[in-house]
Amino acid sequence: MPDTFLNRHVGPDQEEENEMLKVVGAETLDQLIQSIVPESIQIETPLDGLGASTEQEALNRLREYAAKNEVKRSLIGMGYTDTVLPPVIQRNILENPGWYTAYTPYQAEISQGRMEALLNFQTMVTDLTGMEIANASLLDEATAVAEAVSMAWAIAKKPEKSAVLIDSLCHPQTIEVVRTRAQAAGVELVVGDLSAAIDDRSWVAVISQYPNTRGEIEIKPAAVEEVKAQGGVWIVAADLLALTILPSPSGEGADVVVGSTQRFGMPMGYGGPHAAFFATRDKFKRQMPGRLIGVSKDAEGDVALRLSLQTREQHIRRDKATSNICTAQVLPAVVASMFAVYHGPDGLREIAERIATLTHRLRDSLIASGFVVSPKPAFDTLVVTYASAKECQSVHTAASAAGFNLRSLGEAELGITLDEKSDLKEIESLLRLLTRNPEATLPSSPEKLDPVFSRENDYLSHPTFHQYRSETNLLRYMKSLENKDISLTRSMIALGSCTMKLNATAEMMPITWNEFAQLHPFAPPEQASGYHEMMDELSGWLAELTGFDAVSLQPNAGSQGEYAGLLAIKYYQESIGQSQRKVCLIPESAHGTNFASAIMVGFKVVLVHCDEQGNIDIAHLKRLAEEYKETLAASMVTYPSTHGVFEEGIKDVCRLIHEFGGQVYMDGANLNAQVGWTSPGAAGADVCHLNLHKTFCIPHGGGGPGMGPIGVAAHLKNFLPGHSVGNESVVGPVSAATWGSAVILAISWAYIAMMGGKGLRKATAMAILNANYIARRLDPYFPVLYKGRTGHVAHECILDLRSFREFGVEVEDVAKRLIDFGYHAPTMSWPVAGTLMVEPTESESLEELDLFCEAMLKIHEEIMAVKQNQIDPDQSPLKHAPHTAACLIQNDWDAATHVRKRLTHWPGLKKTNIGHPCVGSITSTAIGISSVPAILAKRMNN
Repeated sequence: MPDTFLNRHVGPDQEEENEMLKVVGAETLDQLIQSIVPESIQIETPLDGLGASTEQEALNRLREYAAKNEVKRSLIGMGYTDTVLPPVIQRNILENPGWYTAYTPYQAEISQGRMEALLNFQTMVTDLTGMEIANASLLDEATAVAEAVSMAWAIAKKPEKSAVLIDSLCHPQTIEVVRTRAQAAGVELVVGDLSAAIDDRSWVAVISQYPNTRGEIEIKPAAVEEVKAQGGVWIVAADLLALTILPSPSGEGADVVVGSTQRFGMPMGYGGPHAAFFATRDKFKRQMPGRLIGVSKDAEGDVALRLSLQTREQHIRRDKATSNICTAQVLPAVVASMFAVYHGPDGLREIAERIATLTHRLRDSLIASGFVVSPKPAFDTLVVTYASAKECQSVHTAASAAGFNLRSLGEAELGITLDEKSDLKEIESLLRLLTRNPEATLPSSPEKLDPVFSRENDYLSHPTFHQYRSETNLLRYMKSLENKDISLTRSMIALGSCTMKLNATAEMMPITWNEFAQLHPFAPPEQASGYHEMMDELSGWLAELTGFDAVSLQPNAGSQGEYAGLLAIKYYQESIGQSQRKVCLIPESAHGTNFASAIMVGFKVVLVHCDEQGNIDIAHLKRLAEEYKETLAASMVTYPSTHGVFEEGIKDVCRLIHEFGGQVYMDGANLNAQVGWTSPGAAGADVCHLNLHKTFCIPHGGGGPGMGPIGVAAHLKNFLPGHSVGNESVVGPVSAATWGSAVILAISWAYIAMMGGKGLRKATAMAILNANYIARRLDPYFPVLYKGRTGHVAHECILDLRSFREFGVEVEDVAKRLIDFGYHAPTMSWPVAGTLMVEPTESESLEELDLFCEAMLKIHEEIMAVKQNQIDPDQSPLKHAPHTAACLIQNDWDAATHVRKRLTHWPGLKKTNIGHPCVGSITSTAIGISSVPAILAKRMNN
């Protein structure tokens, strides 16, 4: 077979495929899939005319798109600025698969590296904001503000007539996103002037920007005192770099401080991805959205890290969750934290002071030249007022011709935001453009900074931010963290519902090309024509693959896609005079985010039962649909089901909901089992979100970034999320940027282009074959809980371990023991407690599948040894896993409670049939444990 990208992406070759088909009892791959996917929803190959490009051909086409983008110096501001990403961080974090292919750090023992980097992020945020606790992290600044409003509302428990007040000088996209959230949830939002007194009302929260969108620095507007006196929450959207020289808002009484860390090294990327931060007071920690890294201790009493408090709380609490956030922005958060480690407090302060000094000099020069500029102190942004709109437009046009994008703030005002790349030469050029005086010059020496830049308290005092000044030391630090974690560079990560497939290098390369990475999200659209051609093509492909009429690329996470899809349903129902429809039927097997998303748009959740086979109980669904026939808005389904099977009655489910006036939302988490063989549209759904970080190869990045576009049927097309920049709509934006995290869309474009229509169909088939192979091999030992009509599973299977509890073995024991064999455990105890949900994806070879199965069979032997009283449960390696390197090389060796392990890179070790580091059982004579130098133990721990 020719050497195509398909063969690089799909793990098994033809010989391995044939071998697996024999095991699962099928003659051909097509026959297998046709017996699994219900005949009523099978489709012909979509994108059949799309041939597969080679890697070089795809990269060349992306180069052509990139060349059509015009990269100018964007001084637009609005929360996005150019930055300098240190090459050592770019190459060894952002472009390193050891970091970008890891999963969310739910399994603490093999996530210590990422969690240390995220703890650095949290420390950086709490130090600079002055708050007591911070998460790591949120999606963007605008949605972080919206999350803060939701938290404030939950805390306040105010009367229905209460309102939220947001300063009109917040960034426009922030106001828009908060307005979208508020309208959907029935919260009154007032956009007003915080410098003036406010009317006598019941206020839940007040939101201000620091510095504000016009660059002015006012730490405590007049309205804040009045709102806080009523018990309201003060939310501040702050510039983290400015806080290195400005007093932190916590000292003035702020309750929540949020913002973006984009300018800490992450390129603008036409909108993202960027890590938002969320910091608050300790008393609010249990209402705080997102993930929090906590410091704990391991079994030996040593310091260890873990996810704490509301870890996956949206899954646990469902409709009681405070947020639907599931994807964070871990990879960008790691970049931001390493940016702070790289520069240290002195370096960050120097960058901030340089920006503030240049801004001060430009402001004073403009005022001296007779121009109207606010005399208030400014950190990086100035607004120049001209005598007429005509004069203003003339200057704007001249600046563009000279290579500068400036911000238009009305008919006669221009905004300029300086950044890390600004210098004296650039400032002088700007002065001449803004004054239209080619002879204008800056003062010969800078003035002192305004007294407002008087931050006195220290920050970033932890040694981590001081001891890695040389690149050698920083490189080793980052590598030591990487080595503590399991990523796809180490072994298969077979997490059910998460689709951890290959993130090919060719797909990843374009994200750091300047023509894609350096564009401001609000740059004139004509400067991003290449982006738009690429995105239009991607949207068309996704629409055809899903069987829908239109696609929105704006939602920058799966949770945001859920929210946007339900908003489309909500506003569609209102448009046809059915505003009373607010009931959402959700199966009990659904993802936890489904419940939270439905609550966020103002729906009432009603639970639908599942039958013994794990399918939706259609009889119960029908009873509920009849009961709520006047108020039914929607039903949310996952397909294949969360239990890993293709439900035969999916078309009946959709038909039933439509019959009673509802719309069908399909969760796209399991779309990897559909592409090319069926589609949400073919099943009868009205809207579906697509996890591009699952099915379409955007890497999980250690817990984010992700993208969650939505596809909709024709009647919902007019209810896709809009934005003031790019695409107006009756529905407001759900993300800060018009096209979400646009730069990573190139990854999914490259994947589809290189696979072609037939390649995508093959990938789906191989994902299903791989899952069925594992299910068939392990079923005699770990019964597969749910199977379809033909006795097969879809792309994942649930292994039932509940029977082992009777003799003291828990599913957690198996999950942790798998670490000893070099594996990240499959999804544990969800959707059924006491089970493991395994999804191998199409990218894993037969050899890797067999290694995993052999590891599971070895663990089964250990379970049986406990059952047969050959070993006490408390002395079993199952109860002491995972076994650390320190345990392996210690002098005081307790053979009863520790299992010897081999490391494949040590010479002279006896080979076993399991090929991952730190696996299997070997004799104590295999290595001279007592003779291993202490320095090796330290390196192994690292």
